[in-house]
Amino acid sequence: MKPYGQFCPLAQATQLLCERWTLIIVRELIAGSTRFSELQKGVPLMSPTLLSTRLKQLIKSGVIELVGSKGNHKYHLTQAGKELRPVVELLGAWGHRWVRSNLNSGDLDAGLLMWDMRRSVDPSVFPEHRVVVQFEYPDAAKGAKDWWLVSENGEVDLCLNDRGYDIDILIRCSLKTMTEIWTCEKRFNEAARKSEVVIMGDPKLVSKLQDWLRSSALSQLGSLDTYPELDWSSGK
Repeated sequence: MKPYGQFCPLAQATQLLCERWTLIIVRELIAGSTRFSELQKGVPLMSPTLLSTRLKQLIKSGVIELVGSKGNHKYHLTQAGKELRPVVELLGAWGHRWVRSNLNSGDLDAGLLMWDMRRSVDPSVFPEHRVVVQFEYPDAAKGAKDWWLVSENGEVDLCLNDRGYDIDILIRCSLKTMTEIWTCEKRFNEAARKSEVVIMGDPKLVSKLQDWLRSSALSQLGSLDTYPELDWSSGK
């Protein structure tokens, strides 16, 4: 980015943070991603070369630091980076209120949606034994129609390939509908009443879905009204 040529602290900050993709990378680091491969999942349209360049810029500026030995590097926010959390949260909340996406096909990404879901899961809600939740998006691109979240021993894994596990819960809906629910633009109950979402599986596990998988944190912050908990157990 060409320098603004201003001593103003805001100008100095935006010279660093308003480069394309930079704040999105910071968002991913705040959300808990530490490895290059994890960051790539949060910015799937960003080239590895550009991601590497932006990370080097953030390291040079003191926003992040590289920790670990060669081949096992992790990226961590410095104190300066951690102090960007309220900035990112407020900007996301503002965007949710005033610049909402129309969720056209170009804004829908099953991989990004599922990756965001995966890191928002609370595995302590389900039993320690393996629980498998399958998501079916009939309208998603080829190769991205079926996803599996596997909760086991306090850990959650996201799978794009069927590992042959027994399915405990099946959730079937359009990619757009799930994205609307995830970003708090549509209530789950409303979608269920209209048969836009179908859930099948163990009733006891289904009743715990709302505690296991919550909506996007930034979207919750941006809601003008506090949404009631998503009731995954019924369409009432």
